[in-house]
Amino acid sequence: MINDKYKKLGLSLFFDGLGMVTYVIPVIGEFGDIIWAPLAGWLMTKMYKGNLGKTAGAITFIEEAIPGLDVIPTFTIMWLYTYVFKKNEVKDTIDVDAS
Repeated sequence: MINDKYKKLGLSLFFDGLGMVTYVIPVIGEFGDIIWAPLAGWLMTKMYKGNLGKTAGAITFIEEAIPGLDVIPTFTIMWLYTYVFKKNEVKDTIDVDAS
């Protein structure tokens, strides 16, 4: 599980970097988002299963499709939510129920 966690972090950083590559070639690079936006949404749904993954996939698609929003690291934000913030939320819930 821990190994999978860090593989997803590496992939998240890679995919976010790949999404930002369109800024290297102004104007022309934005046309790359026509291909990258649906692919990024699909990749997000494969990395994170269930409704949360579907929601994140839709958000990723929209973020990549709209010019100028490529700087938002949606894959990394989803990783942080899944493995840092959500994990703490579960711990807090377990601690409250255990008392």
